[in-house]
Amino acid sequence: MSKVEDRKQLIQDVLDTYPEKLAKKRKKHLNVYEEGKDDCGVKSNVKSPAGVMTARGCAYAGSKGVVWGPIKDMIHISHGPVGCGYYSWSGRRNYYIGTTGVDTFGTMNFTSDFQEKDIVFGGDKKLLKITEEIETLFPLNNGISIQSECPVGLIGDDIEGVAKKAAKITGKPVVPVRCEGFRGVSQSLGHHIANDAVRDYVFSRDDAGEIETTPYDVAIIGDYNIGGDAWSSRILLEEMGLRVVAQWSGDGTINEMMQTPKVKLNLIHCYRSMNYISRHMEEKYGIPWFEYNFFGPTKIAESLRAIAALFDETIQEKAEQVIAKYEKQTADVLAKYRPRLEGKTVMMMVGGLRPRHVVPAFTDLGMEMVGTGYEFAHGDDYKRTTEYVGDATLIYDDVTAYEFEKFVQELKPDLVASGVKEKYVFQKMGLPFRQMHSWDYSGPYHGYDGFAIFARDMDLALNNPTWGLIKSPWNK
Repeated sequence: MSKVEDRKQLIQDVLDTYPEKLAKKRKKHLNVYEEGKDDCGVKSNVKSPAGVMTARGCAYAGSKGVVWGPIKDMIHISHGPVGCGYYSWSGRRNYYIGTTGVDTFGTMNFTSDFQEKDIVFGGDKKLLKITEEIETLFPLNNGISIQSECPVGLIGDDIEGVAKKAAKITGKPVVPVRCEGFRGVSQSLGHHIANDAVRDYVFSRDDAGEIETTPYDVAIIGDYNIGGDAWSSRILLEEMGLRVVAQWSGDGTINEMMQTPKVKLNLIHCYRSMNYISRHMEEKYGIPWFEYNFFGPTKIAESLRAIAALFDETIQEKAEQVIAKYEKQTADVLAKYRPRLEGKTVMMMVGGLRPRHVVPAFTDLGMEMVGTGYEFAHGDDYKRTTEYVGDATLIYDDVTAYEFEKFVQELKPDLVASGVKEKYVFQKMGLPFRQMHSWDYSGPYHGYDGFAIFARDMDLALNNPTWGLIKSPWNK
């Protein structure tokens, strides 16, 4: 039996455990990639079956936790009960520069703290009062976003009307975001709703102010600066002669967002969460966009050259100089860590772009990806994934906790790279694990400097002597 057929049989064995109706649904979301095909062959972006453990988030999480939350000089109100607001508090290590509570607010939690009477009588008046109190307590804020939770959509709070009144009172942007958690099938719709709010309430403003422009102005879109990732990427772009006018939403400001329609090129990191606004800017302002990958030296060099090709010979020459500058550093990292990691196998399951973009960084270290999948991908994500994975790679969309555990038990990877919800399950199974949503309190992983940290962390995870004290079930 070939490796492809063997892994297809594994999928069938897992499905045989389910009731017939559930097995029929889940079968569409599981497949084995066959080299040469232009798609991974899995269904995506549909509702998770009832009763299974999914790692997905909600629309509120996609808007508040991903797109709007890291905008550092705005205050983001979680409008609804305290639980959702607390969940989003300082959750993803979106690093930023500023004085928290004075001119930046990224790790602070603002909630309207709905009580029973707010459900009965509505929270509009309370919300308006909160915006006024915020202006008194934090006068250096540069705007407010209202992130609506589930009850707000159910009772019909007029957040748009409140935002309009509050904007007149404060003279600052107040952005209503209809990101109630029940909308859509995952956090993905929250990204889209948040992008539409940027389009409607930020780009439509006429108070952005004039800036001097250059032929080399670019924006970094969809990098949330986890552990300093966007800073690491920005260093390379500026070294090759480009001017980063805007970086959002990690370490971003609302003024940078307003200035973005003036750039010459949008560089999009997380395609899934920000392709909507990038496409809008292409259609309305004629700004092209390019999806780059700064994970691992192979893709970094490839991306730098592709970006430079969109500019003149000066930028192209500088790009080559940047690649040459880091050659020795890269060689030293590979010489140190590749012999310790070569031949090791990995299984991933993450959100956003990482199930594909991180694959080349593992490959650069001589490691093999045997399975990968997304929490909330769309069909175009899986088409893009075919450029990264090899023959017989197991592909799983919105994988259930049961499926993921069974796949790991059968394929026996040396390392699992997923989220915090999966971390302790696999560590208790005696498996090395790296948390790939926020780098397990490490990072950055982007850029040449980030690759050195990435290689070190994979070595620390895999070659830690403590694993000799715990045996995985198949090694007992």
